[in-house]
Amino acid sequence: MMVQGRDRRDDDPSIRVGFTCSKKVGNAVARNRAKRRLRAVAREVLHSYGQPGWDYVLIGRAQETAARPYEALRDDLIHALQKLRGPR
Repeated sequence: MMVQGRDRRDDDPSIRVGFTCSKKVGNAVARNRAKRRLRAVAREVLHSYGQPGWDYVLIGRAQETAARPYEALRDDLIHALQKLRGPR
């Protein structure tokens, strides 16, 4: 998975998130499975590790997002969000 983030620099503290998977991930069934897994991980992790007022895009990767164990996917997202946050 790849994660992109951007600070909106506005007064809205909500965290917005989008999901995308290209046709390289596979057919429609494989893309939808990958996006469902990304949504589940985001629902679990973003409220704790996401930054208020930021937009995030989670991008599914071919052959990896749908097959990767859920715990590893969750750890990958946590690591990516911490890297986006930078040093405190």
